[in-house]
Amino acid sequence: MSTTPEPTQWIKSELSSANGSCVEMRQHAAAVEVRDTKQHGQGPTLRLAPAGFASWIAGAKSGELDHLTH
Repeated sequence: MSTTPEPTQWIKSELSSANGSCVEMRQHAAAVEVRDTKQHGQGPTLRLAPAGFASWIAGAKSGELDHLTH
């Protein structure tokens, strides 16, 4: 019988703003979950495959997503 590992704790960047304008992430089963900190665990959760999450982070680091902040 196989069991699903427990989800990791939610984490957020140390660089996130003090007013809660950030996202939290955790590993859960075979996915990385992302949620809005301001929702206090009550809002929707985005579930990404690890490869999709890695692509998202790579795009953010390279500046590919900068146009979304303007």
